[in-house]
Amino acid sequence: MRLSKSRFWGKDWTGDKKAAYETLYTVLTTLCKLAAPYVPFMTESMYRKLVVGNVSGAPESVHLCDYPVADESLIDARLEAEMEEVMAAVQLGRACRATANIKVRQALSTLYVKGAKLSDACAALIRDELNVEDVQYIEDARAFTTYQIKPQLRTLGRRYGKLVPAIGEYLKTVDGNAFVDALDKDGSVKFDVQGSVVELSKDDCLIAPAQKEGFVSQNENDMTVVIDTNLTPALIEKGYVREVISKLQTMRKEAGFDVVDRIAVTYQASDTLAPVLARNAETISAAVLATAFAQAEAPADAYRKDWNINGEKATLSVKKN
Repeated sequence: MRLSKSRFWGKDWTGDKKAAYETLYTVLTTLCKLAAPYVPFMTESMYRKLVVGNVSGAPESVHLCDYPVADESLIDARLEAEMEEVMAAVQLGRACRATANIKVRQALSTLYVKGAKLSDACAALIRDELNVEDVQYIEDARAFTTYQIKPQLRTLGRRYGKLVPAIGEYLKTVDGNAFVDALDKDGSVKFDVQGSVVELSKDDCLIAPAQKEGFVSQNENDMTVVIDTNLTPALIEKGYVREVISKLQTMRKEAGFDVVDRIAVTYQASDTLAPVLARNAETISAAVLATAFAQAEAPADAYRKDWNINGEKATLSVKKN
């Protein structure tokens, strides 16, 4: 339902909007029939409001209807498989955000997916769910991941003694992927430390997967997802906008406004945030049903609240028109 909001709230009675309402109606009426034996009174009330008087020739009670039978010809196995991959990618993407401690309302540039290649419509769902600008499919995630390599003191202490700290410092500087590849290929790696030749095998190293700076990855089964956590000024601005919209929607609820009420918004904000709000007034107004959006003192009869918007102070007010 959350993803269908824009379809239900569209201004014109388009084919897409009609399809959304017809699908919802079918789901609700079918659900009534399915649940009738278990919650008889609630489903009867829903059925009477949805069907009786609206559908010619329909039974007068949900309990007089035939029990629904699945039409297997309507099953789209390919679409179901794609949606399973979409949900897996979204789940891993959310885990990436949690690891990076970046809220979903902060826009990010790119999500990389290994192990799946989805249609444009499915990619759009992922972009919307994870608030990313682009979804790209990759064959190898090594460009975004590496290995952290430390000396194994148990084996190296006896052989290299006082050189072990210097070996540890050297291992911090190596390309983790290249080092592990060399170990896999040759069985050992040789290098010079303070004029001495050091040779390490896998048993001499503590190897752990690590993230390259600016990227966070998660994997499950055959799918790996990587998010680019580098924030540009444009992305930071989008994060401010999403955060302000969220705060204003919260204020609408707290003020007891109806979902269709039009409002007037005033704001006062920090020197960083104020120009962002001015530039994005139209976008914010459309999202919160504001007919007025201005930088000004809050009216005496408006609902006013102070907020911290991603580290920037703001005072927002809402008033029903």
